[in-house]
Amino acid sequence: MTIFKEKVSEEFLTVAETKEILEDLEMERAAEEDREMRYELKRAIEHVNRFALLDPEESLQLVEDLEELEKVDTPTAYKIANLRPLDRDELRAVFAQERYTLDGDELDDILNIVKQYA
Repeated sequence: MTIFKEKVSEEFLTVAETKEILEDLEMERAAEEDREMRYELKRAIEHVNRFALLDPEESLQLVEDLEELEKVDTPTAYKIANLRPLDRDELRAVFAQERYTLDGDELDDILNIVKQYA
């Protein structure tokens, strides 16, 4: 027997936006003395605290700048903004599942945008 869950909605978030949401949730949970945080929530908070180096406004601006490029769609822009690749090899890994490949100039254009936010 399998149980299928229906996807109600989907929204892309940067790590910085997620950090902001989890901080609010953490404060809410901390106010309730009898309610502990689950292990998964604690680990998620640790993760975003470690990897969210930009503030939410900067990360969204990075996504917008990436979306202006021809070969970068919205999901890929969020993936790049979250991973912030430093070189061509790391960036190629982001595009590994796509049906197209990027040439060196296109990769450099993306990396130059990412470096502006480093």
